[in-house]
Amino acid sequence: MLKGHQTWKFDSKPVILASAAVGGPFEAQGNLAKDFDILHEDLWLGQDSFEKAEKKMLEQACEKAIEKAGKKKEDIQFFISGDLMNQIISSSFTARTLGAPYLGIFGACSSSMEGLALGSLLIDSKSAAYVIAGACSHNAAAEKQFRYPTEYGSQKPPTAQWTVTGAGAALLAVAGDGPRVTSATIGRVVDMGISDPFNMGAAMAPAAVDTIEAHFRDLNIDPSYYDLIATGDLGDVGHRIAGDLLIKHGFKIPKEIFTDCGIIIYKEDQKVMAGGSGCACSAVVTYGHILNRMRKGELKRVLIIATGALMSPMSYQQKESIPCIAHAVSIEM
Repeated sequence: MLKGHQTWKFDSKPVILASAAVGGPFEAQGNLAKDFDILHEDLWLGQDSFEKAEKKMLEQACEKAIEKAGKKKEDIQFFISGDLMNQIISSSFTARTLGAPYLGIFGACSSSMEGLALGSLLIDSKSAAYVIAGACSHNAAAEKQFRYPTEYGSQKPPTAQWTVTGAGAALLAVAGDGPRVTSATIGRVVDMGISDPFNMGAAMAPAAVDTIEAHFRDLNIDPSYYDLIATGDLGDVGHRIAGDLLIKHGFKIPKEIFTDCGIIIYKEDQKVMAGGSGCACSAVVTYGHILNRMRKGELKRVLIIATGALMSPMSYQQKESIPCIAHAVSIEM
């Protein structure tokens, strides 16, 4: 199962029986609106806080994935999820609603692929028959916790990114029809000394490159193996840096297959600075748009590299730099 130093190859190829994506009003105006299962008209979702709204989106994504798979909550043996809120409360409170055995994870914005990798490992090792992997984020909740409440109206530099309001979930199974998870490369923490919370793309790009190179090295394959290689939420700035670093290391990925979830989710006229970010970014793009393209036969093999900045408000206040990580998951039809 272990290939090279940090890659799992799943012999049973766990199947993604169903997936679901939930988004907010800004995502409804974006490029991928048609790939969401549920879109909300306001940020509150009828709740009395943004944090409760975030939890509701994750609940809806999980429930929709279960429904699309023709299963019941009682069939789910493990729920793996992460988010950006302190003590991952959105995931933990959703676990309370689902009532399934729960593994809470924190990989920041890399949580979606971390959860998918761990869920696939449970399936492949015959430790479970049905697992849900999920992730979520909320623009207003994340701004309040990590930067300034939106009511403050603070200005941001062009390197900043827009936290996606949404949630994504994938239901993994031992057998069935659908895209299959074939391998996962678990990333290492990479810290290049960047401490600017408004330049997350630059901070996370080296971690993405480290994991991408490890994936192809461990499996001894070439980038041409994939129809699409997508980083999670590097945005315009980080994606360009990652491309330059890969070339510098003698590792070139063709531009036509190399993209970023944070770049494609929004339209050019949406004011998102460098692009999208947040746990929901790679989750909704992968579990909505990319898997839909695979089911239509447009893509056969994809590699998703979700990136995360492992910082907290406390570490920032203590003048710490930003340690980053990236996890890669290979999905094939």
